[in-house]
Amino acid sequence: MFRDYPLPNHPQALPAAEAAQCAHEQGKFWEYHDALFTNQTQLQPERLKQHATDLGLDMDSFNSCLDSGKFRQDIYQDVQEGQRAGVTGTPAFFVNGRFLTGAQSFETFQKIIEEELLF
Repeated sequence: MFRDYPLPNHPQALPAAEAAQCAHEQGKFWEYHDALFTNQTQLQPERLKQHATDLGLDMDSFNSCLDSGKFRQDIYQDVQEGQRAGVTGTPAFFVNGRFLTGAQSFETFQKIIEEELLF
């Protein structure tokens, strides 16, 4: 499961998270997510909308969703839940309740998953 955790020191993180949730409404979360990460310096409001256009989203629905702040409270809730679980930054992962913080190698995930499968 993916949870939003926009960092407070990144002024475009919250709008980008909201835009990704609006794309999710149209079944394009991961495609939009990938566009954001590919274009990390292009997170201004007009670029968030351009990414949606590029993905062929229904722009009336997307714009209405984004402009309304429809998912803002859900994102704040994700942040609060993350903080309660010990998350202080991104990326952060939980594998069967085991907390990993920061970028991790494939081998690290593989080891933890294999350990969890033994129990």
